[in-house]
Amino acid sequence: MQIEQRADVTSPAPFPAGGRRVIFYFVYDHRGEIDDYIPYKLEALREYSDHIFVVVNGDLTDTGRARLEAVADTVWQRENTGFDVWAYKAAMEEFGEERLAEYDELVLMNYTFFGPVRPFGPVFDRMNAEPVHFWGMTDYGEETPNPFTKEGVLHRHNQSHWNVVRRELFLSQQWRDYWQKMPPITTYVDSILNHESRFTHYFEELGFTSGVAFPEADYPSGHPALINADLLLDDGCPVLKRRPFFHYPPYLDQHAVIGRWTIEKAESYGYPVAMIWSNLVRNSQPKTLHADAAMLEVLPDVDVSYDPQNPLRIAAVVHIFYDDMTDELMDRLVMLPSDFDLFVTTTDHDKAATISAALERRADARVAHAEVRVLPSNRGRDLSAFFIGCRDVLEVGRYDLVVKIHSKKTVQDSFNAGRWFKLQQLDNVLNSPGFAANAVALFQREPGLGLAFPPMIHIGYPTMGRGWYANKEPARELCDELGISVPFDDVSPLAPFGCMWFARPEALKILTDREWRYEDYSPPTRHKDGSLAHVQERIIAYAAAERGYHTRTIASLEQMSISHTALDFKLDQMGATMPGYPIDQIQFLHRAGWLGHGGIVALTRVYLKLNHPRLARMLKPLDRPARILHHWLWRMRHPGEWREIERRQMEDARDEALDGVAQTGTDWEPGAIPR
Repeated sequence: MQIEQRADVTSPAPFPAGGRRVIFYFVYDHRGEIDDYIPYKLEALREYSDHIFVVVNGDLTDTGRARLEAVADTVWQRENTGFDVWAYKAAMEEFGEERLAEYDELVLMNYTFFGPVRPFGPVFDRMNAEPVHFWGMTDYGEETPNPFTKEGVLHRHNQSHWNVVRRELFLSQQWRDYWQKMPPITTYVDSILNHESRFTHYFEELGFTSGVAFPEADYPSGHPALINADLLLDDGCPVLKRRPFFHYPPYLDQHAVIGRWTIEKAESYGYPVAMIWSNLVRNSQPKTLHADAAMLEVLPDVDVSYDPQNPLRIAAVVHIFYDDMTDELMDRLVMLPSDFDLFVTTTDHDKAATISAALERRADARVAHAEVRVLPSNRGRDLSAFFIGCRDVLEVGRYDLVVKIHSKKTVQDSFNAGRWFKLQQLDNVLNSPGFAANAVALFQREPGLGLAFPPMIHIGYPTMGRGWYANKEPARELCDELGISVPFDDVSPLAPFGCMWFARPEALKILTDREWRYEDYSPPTRHKDGSLAHVQERIIAYAAAERGYHTRTIASLEQMSISHTALDFKLDQMGATMPGYPIDQIQFLHRAGWLGHGGIVALTRVYLKLNHPRLARMLKPLDRPARILHHWLWRMRHPGEWREIERRQMEDARDEALDGVAQTGTDWEPGAIPR
């Protein structure tokens, strides 16, 4: 872009030979920790900087400080206010203008990207030769109207994760004025409107010249850092934004952004992707990351990846309440690719005798050691059996991998649903010897893989859209107690519904360190949502993520054939009455809110929310009384139908929790891309 030079603006110049560069690097971590990708990045930048000044917003642990001090010249900690904008402003004031004048280039960058995926050197070499006042690594294209304000123009701008400023600008009065007049930044939108989207156009209008290493005009979208990250990497861009792996999945779906391919691309260029996983899993909603990075593995029934030279120490933990399933479960376990130790739990001595006799009769060669344990209680069923009855088995260091299955019949549901649920679990954990070998191979290849379990069941069960059920608040309370701060998924958790999985014991440590008691669990007759077992089932992936371990779902070819065709048809039907992409349909439904059973109260509420949102907010206090009155009127018209009344009341009790659920991203507009 050609900008008319103003008389009071010094002409731009290339970076001088032998010039000096200072980097101000902003970082924030709500735990106060410093993940591996940050020192890795700063160490690589050392060659291109004479001083690295790290400004930390908020907490910083002693270990985190030590990691930064090993790669930075200055580590300065401040209160967590003003986002990165005021962090830069405060850091420059701390550093001082007189000291800053000793440098030829100032780099403002933050922690929101991985790198170097490609080398930094060629980019610095190329941009050093450019006669500009400031330059960015990537930019964002112009949009009308501004998606944040719904009016005016969002100007093309260099993205704030990497802004390089030369001395002709940062020693100018215009630079001082910009920062001195910077308004307080209290929200994320403030930081976008008052700095990121303003910075480039503001200084261009004053006559300063900008540049960009990888301009959006060269790519097939206005935001290549999010939409075309793989193309950027191919062109030599050293930066990979974190955003594509935790952004709202329906938006990425609309733009056909395949995160799996981006990860594979980064790995092909030699970037240690284990650092990507360990950072993302601790700071992203697990189900969102799972979708964005396409973390489902459809495993073949022929071994294509197991390394017999690197066998893992495997324990099989099996809870057998229905002892007539002993042979069926053992037939699955002997599919494992190496010898394993077997730990069976059951509920009484008669069942234990039957199970032991079956094991003795079978004499499976794969079973190196076998124990049958009689539990003192069946409270908590297979999960108390796992976390209490086999707590010693789960000690870190004893085994490399634990496979957990149990005798599942689901007798409370219809025969077909129960049969399908059992097979959906067992077939997606131990489908065949080849499948089992490939599942174990995932853990051989990925040291950061903590869990692998079947995808969410959706055939025969209305799980989708309500996977938390009544467990979300109890789960949040338990996570607070356990120190798990991984952000919760909005609609349904990434969870092993059915409780069969492969797990690395280290990934379960937060849960196994706690000494659970049988009294903590509800009796089998009250094994309902909100009870400890249901809560544990839903937070296992979160507990693993808190320790930096990622989760994959695994599925067999046949199971995925059945699942995908059913899911394809259901989504096709659900989208039939709404126009647009799935993101448009989802946002419409979320704005409408909880539909309930489509009664007059629900339909009135939906109409008001969609067409008169201000009035809907004013009338919200009347919503619950209106529903209660509607229920009583329905009861008077349908005397004796108590079961239906109770079902409706129980479902409608979730109205407030589900009304407006999954708001993360649902009121986000195309173009309003966070950094």
